[in-house]
Amino acid sequence: MTGTSTLLIVVGLFLVGGIISFVKQRMPTGLIVLLSIGAAMCLVAGVLRLEVWN
Repeated sequence: MTGTSTLLIVVGLFLVGGIISFVKQRMPTGLIVLLSIGAAMCLVAGVLRLEVWN
């Protein structure tokens, strides 16, 4: 596991926590969707950068 992949996964999980918080606060749906897309991109990029795929 490289530092970059770890960082991307941690940021993605942080954004997932933000999504849960925003849903509980009943924030606008567009903001939640945007945050969801960013979280998904971070998590996918972090998982794809793992060195287990070589």
